[in-house]
Parts: sequence; C-alpha cells; structure tokens
Amino acid sequence: MRGFVLLLLCTMGLALLSVGQAQAERVLARVSISKQMMEVWHEGRKLYEWPVSTARQGKLTPTGEWSAQFLSKNHRSSRYNNAPMPYAIFYNGHYAIHGTDQIKKLGRPASAGCVRLHPDNARILFNMVRAEGKDNLRVVVFQ
Repeated sequence: MRGFVLLLLCTMGLALLSVGQAQAERVLARVSISKQMMEVWHEGRKLYEWPVSTARQGKLTPTGEWSAQFLSKNHRSSRYNNAPMPYAIFYNGHYAIHGTDQIKKLGRPASAGCVRLHPDNARILFNMVRAEGKDNLRVVVFQ
C-alpha cells in the first residue's frame, strides 16, 4: 500500500510539472536568423509568420531560449540615441523583440542585436503576451 501511495504521488507530481511546462509555452516566438523570419505560435497553433531584422554585421543577436523579462509599450533605447522601440518585449538583458520605424529593412540583418518587427506585428505580439502573461512566452532564437 505504501508503494502504491508513493507511486500515485510521483505520478501526480509529474502531471503537475507537465501542466506547468505547457502553460509556459502558451505563446512561442521562433526567430530564424538565417531566414530573417519570426513564427508566432499560440497554444500549439502557428498563427503568424513575419519578416524581422536581427543583428547587422559586427553586432550579435544571441541564440537560445528565454521567457519574457518585462514589457514596455513605448520604450526608448538608452543605448542608441533614444531610438523608439515600440511594443518592446525584453527577453535577455537589453535584447528585445520590438517594433521599428525602419520597415524597409525588415527581412534582412539591420539591428544592433534586437529582433525588429513591423510595428503592427509588434503590437499584435505584445498584446498577446500581455493577455497571456509574460511568463507564458517562450522566445527561441536560432540560426
């Protein structure tokens, strides 16, 4: 009987852990540096595919996986001449996904390291993350 109770408790613990992992992936932003594209997934369904700009030559967009650290709707860069970064989702220190006014450069490397989006698309993603909660976003950046 004691073994059965222990097995039952372990099973329940694993079930709760998998629910927590599923929650953390309600919104998934997948950024391909080589394709200069972002896919946005919600609850396992791909909803959007958008052109982005990642780091230009001499700069770096780090690869890896993160959750959102904070959101800033009308952010201004403290590093680059107060440049507008609308609908910013910070995910790795000073790296963020955000809107840009340099729309013609989307689809090719142009940023100082952040992931730039069309402002309309940045607003969609920002509102989705705000609605779901920043802890439910996973950002994946890969080559």
